[in-house]
Amino acid sequence: MWPLDYLGNPLWLWGVGLLSAALVLAAGLALRAYLVRRLRARAEVDLVALSLRLVERSWLAILLLALRAGTASLALPGRVEQGVNALTTTGVFLQLGVWGNVATTWVVDREVRRRVAEDAAAATTLAALSYLARFALWTVLVLLLLDNLGVRVTALVAGLGIGGVAVALALQNVLGDLFASLAIALDKPFQIGDFIIVDQYLGTVEHIGLKTTRVRSLWGEQLVFSNNDLLQSRIRNFKRMTERRVVFNVAVVYQTPYEKLARIPRILREVVEQQPVRFDRAHFKEYGESGLVFEVVYYVLDPDYTVYMDIQQAINLELLRRFQQEGIEFAYPTRTVYVHGIGS
Repeated sequence: MWPLDYLGNPLWLWGVGLLSAALVLAAGLALRAYLVRRLRARAEVDLVALSLRLVERSWLAILLLALRAGTASLALPGRVEQGVNALTTTGVFLQLGVWGNVATTWVVDREVRRRVAEDAAAATTLAALSYLARFALWTVLVLLLLDNLGVRVTALVAGLGIGGVAVALALQNVLGDLFASLAIALDKPFQIGDFIIVDQYLGTVEHIGLKTTRVRSLWGEQLVFSNNDLLQSRIRNFKRMTERRVVFNVAVVYQTPYEKLARIPRILREVVEQQPVRFDRAHFKEYGESGLVFEVVYYVLDPDYTVYMDIQQAINLELLRRFQQEGIEFAYPTRTVYVHGIGS
């Protein structure tokens, strides 16, 4: 024989509550599906796209409405009523957290897509700060939830402050990488797409995360650096280079006549100035082991490495042609051995 009541409410009243919850749940899901369908038709508008994401993640709100509708007509005992209220309160704050996380992610993604082409550093900063924004959001919501549930938040925060010291000591490496990532995001020593050299490693920055930075090397493999270790290293950022200083030497044989030797700096200058560079100087530098050494300095106005190599190649070819035309020989490693005969 089934009891005629449960928790002080007749079974038919429980049936009414269950029916009310089912109707609200069905109506909420139907309304959600209708709104999603209408919003997707205009998702190209920014605010509509954000609204679409919020509606798609509103399932918890629908469940809470169904729960409240199902229990509205019931006279529940005190402890059960408190449990329902606590569950509802927790659900409300969880739903607010989900919506806040969605909104923060949407705003950051939109700004990153908009700025990454023109300012990769700003995109990196936004991506890093979004982690802090979401962390702060959930921290505030958890504290408010605990306060609404009757927990003494002040004492809890004080206790967390003491425990936080121990946690910070245990996680100092992780926290060091975290703060290093913020330093990278705010100070911008490099950004995504920059070509950098760290010690003997070199490559293009692909990703800057909370703990590590990933670099794609020239040989194809991915290099992973700890953010803290990376900032303690000497970083050479070639993407920030506005012009490239080039120094190269040319050596001619010792048998070169003085008149031709005196013309070589002018020849070097003429050859270099044929290229789109800024000539600096050309001098007879020193007496080398195998030849007379001239030093040439010029600046390539484009930081691209391929442009520099194309220019240097053109200079080398034209220099070979001019030296052949002038009858000037390049020096190469030679050694002359003088044998002094010993008389008998």
